[in-house]
Amino acid sequence: MTDSVQAQNMTLAPGVVDTIVSITASETEGVASVGSPVTSGIRAMFQAGPSTSGIETVRNEDGTLDVSLHVSVFYGTVLPDLADELRQAIAEALKVQVGMDVSRVDIYVDGIQFPSRS
Repeated sequence: MTDSVQAQNMTLAPGVVDTIVSITASETEGVASVGSPVTSGIRAMFQAGPSTSGIETVRNEDGTLDVSLHVSVFYGTVLPDLADELRQAIAEALKVQVGMDVSRVDIYVDGIQFPSRS
């Protein structure tokens, strides 16, 4: 989100909702990175906080959020299960932390990370 958001009698700075989504996704087992796999590694070298690239949130007229999330996953992850887990975790995190209801979470798998060979 590029604008500040009113939620539960408070004003959230731009990026707060995206940061919550990013941290929640990053902490979900099976997610290798949030955002494009090409830029995630480069950005991680220069950025101290979580990446919000690859996240789009839109506030609907009824006050709910639509979330789009681009991720790379680890090889062997069951994708439908991961998508369901991400949807539930993101909706719960936003409800608990900022009191916002989520109407939908669209998950886009942009890449698969394979184990490195030693």
